[in-house]
Amino acid sequence: MSVSPTKKGKGLFITGTDTGVGKTVVAGGLAACLHKNGFGVGVMKPAESGCSRRSGMLVPRDGSFLKYMSSCPETLERIVPYRLANPLAPGVAARLEGNDIEPALINKIYMEFISTYDITIVEGAGGILVPFTRDLFMVDLIEELAIPVLLVTRRDLGTINHTLLTLHYLRNAGISVVGWVMTHQSARQDMAVRTNPRILEACTDVPRLGLIPYKKGLTVGRHSSVAIMKLLAKNVDVEGIKERLGLGKER
Repeated sequence: MSVSPTKKGKGLFITGTDTGVGKTVVAGGLAACLHKNGFGVGVMKPAESGCSRRSGMLVPRDGSFLKYMSSCPETLERIVPYRLANPLAPGVAARLEGNDIEPALINKIYMEFISTYDITIVEGAGGILVPFTRDLFMVDLIEELAIPVLLVTRRDLGTINHTLLTLHYLRNAGISVVGWVMTHQSARQDMAVRTNPRILEACTDVPRLGLIPYKKGLTVGRHSSVAIMKLLAKNVDVEGIKERLGLGKER
């Protein structure tokens, strides 16, 4: 269900401490949970690199997954305005491919989305200091959109430093962070994996909103859609996210 075109919806930017930390799983799973709760959900991946080529067209895997999970009726061209072949930072891939990423176009589409949907989930690429254009980092796009952030971080050794640095940078930039979600990327259970969640909680006042366990065979794709939605519903505080965004009750 979408809101009136004159009513401004909410936005949430999903960023990570690194690439491969589970941003797409969190973004897609959250979109599916919110859609199931009756909210109109828009999704965006402003630039996706590493797209596969089919019939001469670049196909964004993450953007396609977000569209499917959210049941968003927008075209992939609007969900992923910039599709790039090289698996590099968007700004680097675009330069190599002779493409210019225009933040103004992304802002325009985003503003149209939040005027149409109750919530628009925007997934970034890599971390906040990934080059997004020739002159801007990903954090500059977040500032331009004036959108709050949900941070996805890994559970492995090193995550405390990476997470606190990211949170510190976002706070200094004046960006609102609704919370962080920690994902486990392997079956390994060492001391760092066991202690990192509570140590990180003690080091920051930004709330933990999820702790997603490792699930063997889970990959981004339609075949994993039900499993991912269930994983998010069970291990992420969706109600807490809704409350922090001011989304209100289930529809």
